[in-house]
Amino acid sequence: MSTKKKTLASLETNYKHNYDAHIERQKRKKKRLFRRLVLFSIVVMVTFGSMAAYHFKQRSIQAEKAEQYEQLEDKLATLKKEEKNIREEIKLLNNEEYVLEIARTNYFFSKKGELIFNLPDEKPSY
Repeated sequence: MSTKKKTLASLETNYKHNYDAHIERQKRKKKRLFRRLVLFSIVVMVTFGSMAAYHFKQRSIQAEKAEQYEQLEDKLATLKKEEKNIREEIKLLNNEEYVLEIARTNYFFSKKGELIFNLPDEKPSY
């Protein structure tokens, strides 16, 4: 087989000129379409990335707030118990007999003719 180059002469006709212009327009349309699609995909990716970052930031903030809420709920429960105990103590302190009993046990006050012996709470070492 011979390796001859085949060359064809192209005819310069009006049809050929219009056809070449049509093909050139199609190529430019494809190029513009490709550029628009690339630009649109970049915009979509940036938008999606920013929305994902915002979402994860909000989730972390929500988790912090939930933890803070739990801590405040525990603190509220503790304060309610403390309030209840204080109110009960106020009621008891309004009772004169209770106040006298506290004075007798804590400050060693005694009634007339009564002797108080202070016994140590520790066990002997023997």
